[in-house]
Amino acid sequence: METNTPWQPPLRTISDLRAALLAGHGFPDDRDAFETDLQRALEASSKADLTVVDAVIVDYRGRIRLRQNPDFDIAVQEGIDLTMRLKREARGE
Repeated sequence: METNTPWQPPLRTISDLRAALLAGHGFPDDRDAFETDLQRALEASSKADLTVVDAVIVDYRGRIRLRQNPDFDIAVQEGIDLTMRLKREARGE
């Protein structure tokens, strides 16, 4: 039995995240933002506590997975359509 599960790049390591972002699997500007956020997190972390680094990794892993989900674009368009409809209604159109 086939499923329509979208392809997901491997995201187990920082190298995997970098490769996925380099291949365009994230949102626009995520590749550069990831490096900046990761550097800031590393600078803010101690050797014994990498919680901030972990948060950056989890965030970008989620962003990549979200962007690869085919339902994401549909949900965004539904939100845009709803916003436009509410604006028209507020203007009395």
